[in-house]
Amino acid sequence: MSPAQHENIEGAIAVDVRPTDAPVTQAKIEEAFRTLFQWVGEDPDREGLLDTPGRAARAWLEYCAGYLEDPRAYLARTFAEVGGYDDVVLLRDIPFHSHCEHHLAPITGTASIAYLPGERVVGISKLARVLHGFARRLQVQERLTAQVADCIWERLRPRGVAVVIDAQHGCMSGRGVRTHGVAMVTSRMMGCFKDDPDSRREILSLMGR
Repeated sequence: MSPAQHENIEGAIAVDVRPTDAPVTQAKIEEAFRTLFQWVGEDPDREGLLDTPGRAARAWLEYCAGYLEDPRAYLARTFAEVGGYDDVVLLRDIPFHSHCEHHLAPITGTASIAYLPGERVVGISKLARVLHGFARRLQVQERLTAQVADCIWERLRPRGVAVVIDAQHGCMSGRGVRTHGVAMVTSRMMGCFKDDPDSRREILSLMGR
């Protein structure tokens, strides 16, 4: 999705989620928040809420900044000179923050990302950037896990990819069943980590699982 050029916050480019409609303006977003406050029984004109619509709009541009990124681009530059290293590359316990697409509640947790290189490797910070690029969108954890793994598999062509995400969901702790402290774990194994039980056990052990 290409970003629409329209009025936004502090010069940032915002995503027009309805590209065929009229652009969504800053004023429309703020009015939407004011309407929400009235709907739940608040007074949008009281002192504590006067500046909240603008702050909330800025926050949501940041929460959803991943729509303006192509996470695959972070894996474009690779390296072949690794001194003969041909074993697992693992980045463990990367913190991330996302939002559930069903209730717009926060999803917070960590991800461990590993791959077994083929002929080339990528800078380790790029693995975290891929995660954050997909996380800063409206998400479900299962899809986020698959997107990260598939991106690495398609771009690096490694011998194996493993992604494990451990997260807590605000939609479970703050509403509905209102159960706190429950973690959801999802994983996606590809290549040797899926086909070879020994490789799978090894990578899960390295991840602390």
